[in-house]
Amino acid sequence: MIRLIVRRLVIAVPVLFIATALTFVLASLAPGDAARTILGPNATEDQYQALRAQLHLNEPIWEQYGRWLAGAIHGDLGTSLLSGQPVVEMIDQRLAVTLTLVITSILLSALLGMTLGVVSAVRGGALGRFLDQLSALSSAVPQYWLALLLVAIFAVGLRLLPATGWTPFSQSPALWAQSLILPTITLAAGGVTAIAKQIRDSMLGTLQSDYILALRSVGISRGRVILVHAMRNASIPVLTVVGLIFVGTIGGTVLIEQIFSLPGMGALSVTSTLGGDIPVVQGVVLYFTVIILAANLLLDLAYGAINPKVRVS
Repeated sequence: MIRLIVRRLVIAVPVLFIATALTFVLASLAPGDAARTILGPNATEDQYQALRAQLHLNEPIWEQYGRWLAGAIHGDLGTSLLSGQPVVEMIDQRLAVTLTLVITSILLSALLGMTLGVVSAVRGGALGRFLDQLSALSSAVPQYWLALLLVAIFAVGLRLLPATGWTPFSQSPALWAQSLILPTITLAAGGVTAIAKQIRDSMLGTLQSDYILALRSVGISRGRVILVHAMRNASIPVLTVVGLIFVGTIGGTVLIEQIFSLPGMGALSVTSTLGGDIPVVQGVVLYFTVIILAANLLLDLAYGAINPKVRVS
């Protein structure tokens, strides 16, 4: 396990370099100019060029990236071109919102998906056909449409939940939970059916294994065989699906945070990109990349914890 962790950390270095370098180039080519945004449309050309020089925007891209990279190595991600606030401080203020949304969505997807998948594998029949239809439907429904539908029903129609906004947990745990329900359901919807289908297919094969039949023949209860022994082996391929869903959920926060007006990293990346605030965009991408790399490492460790045979030496 130690060798696995070291190997993943070594691989993370070039991944971070490639991700940040590519992001820097693409962000610099995207429409939007921080100097124009700061000065407004009435500024003179001399004022515009002076501000670009002050912000180092008139330098070649590789020089700008080199300056940013030198600071990032020392933990300094620079300051926002628009607000002048340190990038690390801006992102840290929003990190908890995004992580909370992602973690609750993944947990909801895993809990409902595994429950539905196990029941479908054991019972089969109509439930299995319903799961197939539900999976096809969820993959065809766009997230933004589902989000607007949930808002129309539960916020506008029934007035049970807030349509937008975020309440910190320290301020009101009840309102915090309410502000999470609709965005969490929206993000988790697609993952539920993906996990359910994977766990059902894995369970169907596992339940026909010789060792499962042997356990049943010696008198071990059906519930224990399913929940303890069969689930252990059937869960291994599900971890791969969870990893893919996690990456998709990270990307989904960009849209969902905009729709529900959540002050997270996804919303920050949109406003920063539109304003040409490259240091903030770079910081958000760096944070997201580190989160994904950490999640992949945890999944690798989970593989080994569930089944030592699949440990990477």
